[in-house]
Amino acid sequence: MSESPPSIRTSERTESERTDEREESEELVCPECGGSLISDAEHGETVCEECGLVVEEDEIDPGPEWRAFDSSERDQKSRVGAPTTQMMHDKGLSTNIGWQDKDAYGNALSSRQREKMQRLRTWNERFRTRDSKERNLKQALGEIDRMASALGLPENVRETASVIYRRALDENLLPGRSIEGVSTAALYAAARQAGTPRSLDEIATVSRVEKMELTRTYRYIIRELNLEIQPADPKSYVPRFASDLDLSEESERRARQLLDAAKEQGVISGKSPVGLAAAAVYAASLLTNEKVTQSEVSEVADISEVTIRNRYKELLDAESGVPA
Repeated sequence: MSESPPSIRTSERTESERTDEREESEELVCPECGGSLISDAEHGETVCEECGLVVEEDEIDPGPEWRAFDSSERDQKSRVGAPTTQMMHDKGLSTNIGWQDKDAYGNALSSRQREKMQRLRTWNERFRTRDSKERNLKQALGEIDRMASALGLPENVRETASVIYRRALDENLLPGRSIEGVSTAALYAAARQAGTPRSLDEIATVSRVEKMELTRTYRYIIRELNLEIQPADPKSYVPRFASDLDLSEESERRARQLLDAAKEQGVISGKSPVGLAAAAVYAASLLTNEKVTQSEVSEVADISEVTIRNRYKELLDAESGVPA
């Protein structure tokens, strides 16, 4: 007798579930002909695709009440906040109190109100970084943004570097290493993954760590996080070098052809991609009769003139078919 109530409840629950499933299946088909239903957003109706029966009308439109005709107008009229981003330690979800001591109408605040707002800013900043992990992340992401701005790296590289640093922090890879070193290694890895690499010398110039520490931390990070990073392609450096030297598109295209021919001949293997790219740009400028000196290319690429002389001869020999 004690087991009968549970069995009754089970059967009742099963029957209600069957009823709900039957009602859901009936809503997806036309009650007259059994055809599929489509939603007409322009008229706010749900109609049958087969017989045209209006199953539901005067539907609620969940979209905005305003209209926009281009992306800039849509962004201007939108009343939602900024999208979440990995480049901020709180992903951009916290409140930020502005520094202007004015109210909503633009009027200056009184001295008592200014003191109150200053206290609110102080406590807001304290609550945004409540523990050491968030303070660590805030400092590192600020460092990544500073270096990326100095190197002219796009936003997707900064997002990727932020994700790599967050992974390193979650997997407890920071003890024994500096915040600046890990953030610099994350930015270097992200730039190579995105196909917009920067040389170690360029990274070390804007970083607060030595080149030796950077290379050691970079190898450790990619090994521990299992990051798949392909060797840098020399052709990825060519557009930037050509732009800094004010070379024409013909010279840039010629430099790419030199690198392609060198790759076919096996000259690229085991050599610095930055040196090869600089040598290709210099050789292409000679072939297209554009006056660029080795010292100018050396200054732009941060490579010695000796390296450029040796590599550009190898590239010209590879294109002419002379074995290296």
